Amino acid sequence: MAGSSFGTLFRITTWGETHGAGVGVVVDGCPAGLSLCEEDIQVFLDRRKPGQSKYTTQRKEGDKVEIMSGVFEGKTTGTSISLVVHNNNQRSKDYGKIKDIFRPGHADFTFDAKYGFRDYRGGGRSSGRETIGRVAAGAIASKLLLELGVTVEAYSKEIAGIEISEYNKDAINENPFYMPDAAAAKQVEEIANQMIKEQDSLGGIIECVATGVKPGVGDPVFDKLSASLGKAILSIGAVKGFEIGDGFEAARAKGSANNDVFTCCDGKIQKATNHSGGVLGGMSDGSPIVFRAAVKPTPSIAKIQKTVDQEGNPIDLSIHGRHDPMIVPRAVVVVESMAAITILDGILKDLSSTVDKIKKIYE
Repeated sequence: MAGSSFGTLFRITTWGETHGAGVGVVVDGCPAGLSLCEEDIQVFLDRRKPGQSKYTTQRKEGDKVEIMSGVFEGKTTGTSISLVVHNNNQRSKDYGKIKDIFRPGHADFTFDAKYGFRDYRGGGRSSGRETIGRVAAGAIASKLLLELGVTVEAYSKEIAGIEISEYNKDAINENPFYMPDAAAAKQVEEIANQMIKEQDSLGGIIECVATGVKPGVGDPVFDKLSASLGKAILSIGAVKGFEIGDGFEAARAKGSANNDVFTCCDGKIQKATNHSGGVLGGMSDGSPIVFRAAVKPTPSIAKIQKTVDQEGNPIDLSIHGRHDPMIVPRAVVVVESMAAITILDGILKDLSSTVDKIKKIYE
Protein backbone atom coordinates (compact mmCIF):
# COMPACT_ATOMS: atom_id res chain seq x y z
CA MET A 1 0.00 0.00 0.00
CA ALA A 2 1.33 3.41 -0.95
CA GLY A 3 1.65 6.06 1.70
CA SER A 4 3.08 3.90 4.48
CA SER A 5 6.51 5.60 4.44
CA PHE A 6 7.53 8.96 5.89
CA GLY A 7 10.77 10.95 5.92
CA THR A 8 13.70 11.53 3.58
CA LEU A 9 17.00 10.60 5.25
CA PHE A 10 15.56 9.27 8.49
CA ARG A 11 12.77 7.29 6.86
CA ILE A 12 10.19 5.02 8.44
CA THR A 13 7.81 2.49 6.89
CA THR A 14 5.03 1.10 9.08
CA TRP A 15 3.23 -2.16 8.34
CA GLY A 16 0.57 -4.49 9.72
CA GLU A 17 -3.11 -4.45 10.67
CA THR A 18 -4.87 -4.17 14.00
CA HIS A 19 -6.27 -7.72 13.80
CA GLY A 20 -3.42 -9.29 11.85
CA ALA A 21 -0.46 -11.21 13.24
CA GLY A 22 1.31 -8.05 14.30
CA VAL A 23 2.37 -4.51 13.50
CA GLY A 24 5.75 -2.93 13.11
CA VAL A 25 8.12 -0.55 11.38
CA VAL A 26 11.30 -0.49 9.35
CA VAL A 27 13.57 2.46 10.13
CA ASP A 28 16.13 3.52 7.53
CA GLY A 29 18.78 6.21 7.95
CA CYS A 30 19.66 5.75 11.59
CA PRO A 31 23.45 6.16 11.79
CA ALA A 32 25.64 3.45 13.25
CA GLY A 33 26.87 3.63 16.83
CA LEU A 34 23.70 4.70 18.66
CA SER A 35 23.19 2.69 21.84
CA LEU A 36 19.81 0.99 21.46
CA CYS A 37 17.97 -1.84 23.17
CA GLU A 38 14.37 -3.02 23.28
CA GLU A 39 13.80 -1.30 26.64
CA ASP A 40 14.59 2.10 25.06
CA ILE A 41 11.68 1.52 22.68
CA GLN A 42 9.42 -0.21 25.20
CA VAL A 43 9.34 2.87 27.43
CA PHE A 44 7.66 4.78 24.60
CA LEU A 45 5.30 1.95 23.65
CA ASP A 46 4.15 1.59 27.25
CA ARG A 47 2.86 5.16 27.08
CA ARG A 48 0.46 4.30 24.24
CA LYS A 49 -0.47 0.70 25.00
CA PRO A 50 -4.12 -0.09 25.80
CA GLY A 51 -5.61 -0.87 29.19
CA GLN A 52 -3.72 1.77 31.19
CA SER A 53 -6.89 3.13 32.79
CA LYS A 54 -10.66 2.97 32.40
CA TYR A 55 -10.36 5.95 30.07
CA THR A 56 -8.59 3.90 27.38
CA THR A 57 -9.51 0.74 25.49
CA GLN A 58 -9.45 -2.40 27.62
CA ARG A 59 -7.87 -4.50 24.88
CA LYS A 60 -5.14 -6.36 26.81
CA GLU A 61 -1.96 -6.12 24.80
CA GLY A 62 1.53 -6.07 26.30
CA ASP A 63 2.82 -4.44 23.10
CA LYS A 64 6.23 -6.00 23.65
CA VAL A 65 8.66 -4.94 20.94
CA GLU A 66 11.26 -7.15 19.30
CA ILE A 67 14.27 -5.79 17.41
CA MET A 68 14.64 -8.00 14.35
CA SER A 69 17.58 -6.29 12.64
CA GLY A 70 19.86 -3.27 12.61
CA VAL A 71 21.29 -3.63 16.13
CA PHE A 72 24.38 -5.61 17.14
CA GLU A 73 25.84 -5.83 20.64
CA GLY A 74 23.67 -2.94 21.80
CA LYS A 75 24.60 -0.53 18.99
CA THR A 76 22.88 0.40 15.75
CA THR A 77 24.72 -0.90 12.70
CA GLY A 78 23.69 1.76 10.19
CA THR A 79 21.46 -0.71 8.34
CA SER A 80 17.67 -0.99 8.39
CA ILE A 81 16.21 -1.40 11.87
CA SER A 82 13.18 -3.70 11.80
CA LEU A 83 10.83 -3.75 14.78
CA VAL A 84 7.79 -5.94 15.41
CA VAL A 85 5.00 -6.05 17.99
CA HIS A 86 2.83 -9.17 17.86
CA ASN A 87 -0.94 -8.93 18.30
CA ASN A 88 -1.99 -11.32 21.05
CA ASN A 89 -5.47 -10.20 22.06
CA GLN A 90 -7.51 -9.74 18.88
CA ARG A 91 -11.26 -10.23 19.17
CA SER A 92 -12.38 -10.05 15.56
CA LYS A 93 -15.79 -11.46 16.48
CA ASP A 94 -16.58 -8.08 18.08
CA TYR A 95 -16.86 -6.69 14.54
CA GLY A 96 -18.86 -9.48 12.89
CA LYS A 97 -22.20 -7.71 13.30
CA ILE A 98 -20.99 -4.48 11.69
CA LYS A 99 -18.92 -5.86 8.81
CA ASP A 100 -21.38 -4.50 6.22
CA ILE A 101 -22.09 -1.22 8.01
CA PHE A 102 -20.32 2.10 7.54
CA ARG A 103 -19.39 3.39 11.00
CA PRO A 104 -19.74 7.17 11.44
CA GLY A 105 -16.40 8.92 11.90
CA HIS A 106 -14.39 5.95 10.60
CA ALA A 107 -12.58 5.24 7.34
CA ASP A 108 -14.97 2.40 6.45
CA PHE A 109 -16.69 4.25 3.60
CA THR A 110 -13.61 5.95 2.14
CA PHE A 111 -11.43 2.82 2.34
CA ASP A 112 -14.14 0.81 0.57
CA ALA A 113 -14.60 3.55 -2.05
CA LYS A 114 -10.88 3.56 -2.80
CA TYR A 115 -9.98 -0.14 -2.72
CA GLY A 116 -13.30 -1.90 -3.26
CA PHE A 117 -13.08 -3.73 0.06
CA ARG A 118 -12.15 -3.06 3.68
CA ASP A 119 -10.86 -4.92 6.70
CA TYR A 120 -13.86 -4.53 9.00
CA ARG A 121 -11.96 -6.00 11.98
CA GLY A 122 -11.13 -2.70 13.63
CA GLY A 123 -10.24 -0.88 10.45
CA GLY A 124 -7.07 -2.66 9.36
CA ARG A 125 -4.45 -0.09 8.34
CA SER A 126 -6.85 2.70 9.31
CA SER A 127 -6.79 1.60 12.94
CA GLY A 128 -5.03 3.57 15.65
CA ARG A 129 -2.95 0.45 16.28
CA GLU A 130 -0.90 1.42 13.22
CA THR A 131 0.68 4.11 15.38
CA ILE A 132 2.71 1.47 17.24
CA GLY A 133 5.24 1.60 14.40
CA ARG A 134 5.39 5.39 14.59
CA VAL A 135 6.02 5.34 18.32
CA ALA A 136 8.70 2.66 18.06
CA ALA A 137 10.50 4.71 15.40
CA GLY A 138 9.94 7.87 17.45
CA ALA A 139 11.74 6.27 20.39
CA ILE A 140 14.83 5.82 18.21
CA ALA A 141 14.60 9.36 16.83
CA SER A 142 14.18 10.81 20.33
CA LYS A 143 17.24 8.96 21.61
CA LEU A 144 19.38 10.23 18.75
CA LEU A 145 18.05 13.77 19.26
CA LEU A 146 19.09 13.62 22.92
CA GLU A 147 22.63 12.94 21.71
CA LEU A 148 22.36 16.27 19.88
CA GLY A 149 20.92 18.13 22.88
CA VAL A 150 17.38 18.24 21.47
CA THR A 151 14.36 17.28 23.58
CA VAL A 152 10.78 16.76 22.42
CA GLU A 153 7.90 16.63 24.90
CA ALA A 154 4.15 16.45 24.36
CA TYR A 155 1.26 16.61 26.82
CA SER A 156 -2.50 17.12 26.93
CA LYS A 157 -3.19 20.84 26.92
CA GLU A 158 -6.96 20.57 26.83
CA ILE A 159 -9.58 17.81 27.05
CA ALA A 160 -13.34 18.32 26.81
CA GLY A 161 -12.81 22.08 26.86
CA ILE A 162 -10.89 21.94 30.16
CA GLU A 163 -7.56 23.69 29.55
CA ILE A 164 -4.50 23.54 31.77
CA SER A 165 -3.79 26.73 33.74
CA GLU A 166 -0.27 25.75 34.83
CA TYR A 167 2.61 23.59 33.66
CA ASN A 168 4.00 21.08 36.15
CA LYS A 169 6.19 18.52 34.37
CA ASP A 170 5.98 16.12 37.31
CA ALA A 171 2.18 16.01 37.07
CA ILE A 172 2.12 14.71 33.48
CA ASN A 173 2.68 11.08 34.44
CA GLU A 174 0.67 11.28 37.65
CA ASN A 175 -2.78 11.32 36.02
CA PRO A 176 -4.32 9.13 33.29
CA PHE A 177 -4.73 12.09 30.93
CA TYR A 178 -1.07 13.18 30.69
CA MET A 179 -1.95 16.70 31.77
CA PRO A 180 0.68 18.91 33.46
CA ASP A 181 -2.01 20.38 35.71
CA ALA A 182 -3.46 18.15 38.46
CA ALA A 183 -6.48 20.39 39.03
CA ALA A 184 -7.43 20.37 35.35
CA ALA A 185 -6.97 16.59 35.22
CA LYS A 186 -9.39 16.22 38.11
CA GLN A 187 -12.05 18.21 36.23
CA VAL A 188 -11.50 16.10 33.13
CA GLU A 189 -11.92 12.94 35.20
CA GLU A 190 -15.39 14.05 36.29
CA ILE A 191 -16.49 14.79 32.74
CA ALA A 192 -14.93 11.58 31.42
CA ASN A 193 -16.83 9.50 33.97
CA GLN A 194 -20.04 11.18 32.87
CA MET A 195 -19.27 10.47 29.19
CA ILE A 196 -18.72 6.79 29.98
CA LYS A 197 -22.19 6.68 31.57
CA GLU A 198 -23.65 8.42 28.53
CA GLN A 199 -21.80 6.02 26.19
CA ASP A 200 -20.16 8.96 24.45
CA SER A 201 -16.60 10.19 23.96
CA LEU A 202 -14.34 13.24 24.23
CA GLY A 203 -11.67 15.06 22.21
CA GLY A 204 -8.91 17.47 23.12
CA ILE A 205 -5.73 19.33 22.23
CA ILE A 206 -2.16 18.06 22.52
CA GLU A 207 0.71 20.53 22.76
CA CYS A 208 4.28 19.62 21.84
CA VAL A 209 7.49 21.52 22.60
CA ALA A 210 10.91 20.82 21.08
CA THR A 211 13.93 22.57 22.59
CA GLY A 212 17.55 22.68 21.52
CA VAL A 213 16.93 22.81 17.76
CA LYS A 214 19.51 25.16 16.25
CA PRO A 215 18.52 27.84 13.69
CA GLY A 216 18.24 26.85 10.04
CA VAL A 217 16.56 23.43 10.16
CA GLY A 218 13.94 23.24 7.43
CA ASP A 219 13.62 24.85 4.00
CA PRO A 220 12.11 28.10 2.69
CA VAL A 221 9.60 26.69 0.18
CA PHE A 222 7.80 23.32 0.05
CA ASP A 223 9.81 21.53 2.72
CA LYS A 224 9.27 24.10 5.44
CA LEU A 225 9.81 22.62 8.90
CA SER A 226 6.33 23.82 9.87
CA ALA A 227 4.84 22.18 6.76
CA SER A 228 6.67 18.91 7.43
CA LEU A 229 5.46 18.92 11.02
CA GLY A 230 1.95 19.67 9.82
CA LYS A 231 1.99 16.68 7.45
CA ALA A 232 3.46 14.42 10.13
CA ILE A 233 0.89 15.36 12.76
CA LEU A 234 -2.12 15.48 10.44
CA SER A 235 -1.20 11.99 9.22
CA ILE A 236 -2.22 10.68 12.66
CA GLY A 237 -5.72 9.29 12.19
CA ALA A 238 -7.48 11.12 15.02
CA VAL A 239 -5.92 14.55 14.38
CA LYS A 240 -8.19 17.11 12.72
CA GLY A 241 -6.25 20.32 13.23
CA PHE A 242 -2.68 21.65 13.49
CA GLU A 243 -1.28 25.03 14.47
CA ILE A 244 2.20 26.27 15.26
CA GLY A 245 3.15 29.19 17.51
CA ASP A 246 0.19 31.49 17.98
CA GLY A 247 -1.54 29.65 15.15
CA PHE A 248 -5.02 30.95 14.41
CA GLU A 249 -4.65 33.65 17.06
CA ALA A 250 -2.10 35.30 14.77
CA ALA A 251 -4.95 36.05 12.36
CA ARG A 252 -6.56 38.21 15.04
CA ALA A 253 -3.39 40.08 16.03
CA LYS A 254 -1.69 43.20 14.71
CA GLY A 255 1.69 42.90 13.06
CA SER A 256 3.28 44.96 15.81
CA ALA A 257 2.03 42.43 18.37
CA ASN A 258 2.64 39.28 16.36
CA ASN A 259 6.21 40.02 15.29
CA ASP A 260 8.94 38.58 17.49
CA VAL A 261 11.46 41.29 18.33
CA PHE A 262 15.12 40.28 18.06
CA THR A 263 17.56 41.06 20.84
CA CYS A 264 21.20 40.27 21.57
CA CYS A 265 22.10 38.71 24.90
CA ASP A 266 25.69 37.78 25.74
CA GLY A 267 26.59 38.04 22.08
CA LYS A 268 23.81 35.69 20.99
CA ILE A 269 20.92 36.86 18.79
CA GLN A 270 17.57 35.65 20.07
CA LYS A 271 13.89 36.58 20.16
CA ALA A 272 12.21 38.37 23.02
CA THR A 273 8.95 36.48 22.35
CA ASN A 274 7.97 33.32 20.47
CA HIS A 275 4.76 34.02 18.57
CA SER A 276 6.29 32.18 15.59
CA GLY A 277 6.50 28.93 17.52
CA GLY A 278 10.18 28.55 16.74
CA VAL A 279 9.86 28.61 12.93
CA LEU A 280 10.42 31.62 10.66
CA GLY A 281 10.30 31.38 6.88
CA GLY A 282 9.99 27.62 7.16
CA MET A 283 13.24 27.25 9.14
CA SER A 284 13.88 26.85 12.85
CA ASP A 285 14.89 30.11 14.54
CA GLY A 286 16.52 28.70 17.68
CA SER A 287 13.52 29.24 19.93
CA PRO A 288 11.48 26.34 21.31
CA ILE A 289 9.33 24.81 18.57
CA VAL A 290 5.76 24.87 19.88
CA PHE A 291 2.74 23.41 18.10
CA ARG A 292 -0.67 21.96 18.92
CA ALA A 293 -2.80 19.16 17.50
CA ALA A 294 -6.58 18.94 17.74
CA VAL A 295 -7.74 15.38 18.41
CA LYS A 296 -11.32 14.38 17.64
CA PRO A 297 -13.55 12.37 20.00
CA THR A 298 -13.36 8.60 19.64
CA PRO A 299 -15.79 7.68 16.82
CA SER A 300 -16.56 4.19 18.20
CA ILE A 301 -19.28 4.81 20.78
CA ALA A 302 -22.11 2.72 22.19
CA LYS A 303 -24.55 5.63 21.90
CA ILE A 304 -26.99 4.98 19.05
CA GLN A 305 -26.00 6.68 15.77
CA LYS A 306 -27.67 6.87 12.38
CA THR A 307 -25.84 5.31 9.42
CA VAL A 308 -26.33 3.00 6.42
CA ASP A 309 -25.04 -0.38 5.31
CA GLN A 310 -23.25 -1.14 2.03
CA GLU A 311 -26.58 -1.32 0.21
CA GLY A 312 -27.61 2.10 1.47
CA ASN A 313 -30.19 0.79 3.93
CA PRO A 314 -30.62 2.98 7.05
CA ILE A 315 -29.28 1.49 10.28
CA ASP A 316 -29.40 2.43 13.96
CA LEU A 317 -25.89 1.60 15.12
CA SER A 318 -24.51 1.04 18.61
CA ILE A 319 -20.83 0.06 18.62
CA HIS A 320 -19.74 -2.27 21.39
CA GLY A 321 -16.33 -3.73 22.08
CA ARG A 322 -13.11 -2.36 23.56
CA HIS A 323 -12.76 1.26 22.54
CA ASP A 324 -11.14 4.37 24.01
CA PRO A 325 -13.60 6.79 25.68
CA MET A 326 -11.02 9.35 24.57
CA ILE A 327 -8.05 9.10 22.23
CA VAL A 328 -6.08 12.07 23.58
CA PRO A 329 -4.02 10.40 26.37
CA ARG A 330 -2.65 7.62 24.16
CA ALA A 331 -2.11 10.02 21.26
CA VAL A 332 0.28 12.20 23.28
CA VAL A 333 3.28 9.93 22.67
CA VAL A 334 2.26 9.49 19.02
CA VAL A 335 2.40 13.26 18.48
CA GLU A 336 5.72 13.42 20.32
CA SER A 337 7.13 10.59 18.22
CA MET A 338 6.10 12.05 14.87
CA ALA A 339 7.60 15.40 15.90
CA ALA A 340 10.89 13.71 16.84
CA ILE A 341 11.03 11.83 13.53
CA THR A 342 10.34 15.01 11.54
CA ILE A 343 12.85 17.18 13.41
CA LEU A 344 15.60 14.55 13.23
CA ASP A 345 15.02 14.13 9.49
CA GLY A 346 15.26 17.91 9.11
CA ILE A 347 18.51 18.07 11.07
CA LEU A 348 20.08 15.31 8.99
CA LYS A 349 19.10 17.10 5.78
CA ASP A 350 20.49 20.37 7.13
CA LEU A 351 23.95 18.79 7.56
CA SER A 352 24.47 19.05 3.79
CA SER A 353 23.00 22.53 3.31
CA THR A 354 26.38 24.28 2.81
CA VAL A 355 29.83 23.35 1.51
CA ASP A 356 31.35 24.25 4.87
CA LYS A 357 29.06 21.82 6.69
CA ILE A 358 29.89 19.04 4.26
CA LYS A 359 33.62 19.69 4.63
CA LYS A 360 33.34 19.69 8.40
CA ILE A 361 31.53 16.34 8.41
CA TYR A 362 33.88 14.79 5.85
CA GLU A 363 36.95 15.88 7.74
